[in-house]
Amino acid sequence: MKLFNDHFQNSKRYNLPRAQLVIADIPYNTGTNAYGSNPQWYEGGDIANGQSAVAGKQFFDTDKDFRISEFLHFTARMLKKEPKEAGRAPCMIVFCAFDQQMELIEEAKKHGFAHYINLVFRKNFSPQVLKANMRIVGNAEYGVLLYRDKLPLFNNRGRMIFNVMDWVRDNDTPKVHPTQKPIGLLETLIEIFTNPGDVVIDPVAGSGVALLAAQNLGREGYGFEIKKEFCKAFEETISHAGKTQLALFPTETYAPQAFDLEVTA
Repeated sequence: MKLFNDHFQNSKRYNLPRAQLVIADIPYNTGTNAYGSNPQWYEGGDIANGQSAVAGKQFFDTDKDFRISEFLHFTARMLKKEPKEAGRAPCMIVFCAFDQQMELIEEAKKHGFAHYINLVFRKNFSPQVLKANMRIVGNAEYGVLLYRDKLPLFNNRGRMIFNVMDWVRDNDTPKVHPTQKPIGLLETLIEIFTNPGDVVIDPVAGSGVALLAAQNLGREGYGFEIKKEFCKAFEETISHAGKTQLALFPTETYAPQAFDLEVTA
């Protein structure tokens, strides 16, 4: 697997193979209310300690620059062309905020994705604990599966798979990113929509956990992340996993600096 400290718009520089699955957790654009109902708003999670450094802050200073139309313009080209045979079509899974779903669906149509399946990920907890005495709090996250014309490759192993899936906490993988997804959930999605040896691309990789999930299942994982600190944190995550050896190769060819995180068994 490889993670590049670069923007997905520059993917042509790396001559990557086209993906069977593009999986992405896009910015939710929650603005300065990113931690608004989370205990992290306060020092030590206690209101008595006063506000913490993240109070009134957004997750990332780049979120305001993210455009769904721009994202789909580039990521649509990262997917393989739709094959003639049935049961092999690629697809894209995008984690998103509830109110981003319709924009994703409508914009995707402009880029050849005529069909979608909405996804709901059900948690047995809620990050909105500061609102618990005021209103019903959220315990779900959302996503959209996008595909062109033919139904995507589907490994259901004889099971009925529902569009509402359990979000099982990941207590083993180091949490290095504020919106990091559980590796077990990512493995479930990757296993359903790809076969061993297929290519998985995460254009906004964050912690890089989707790449690790792909490798755990024998897929090729490639990702892009513009924040250097998350690329370096990914190296620590790989070391923690203890399943691979990681070589970090910085190059001086591009700006921003591109790190090619190459993993060997």
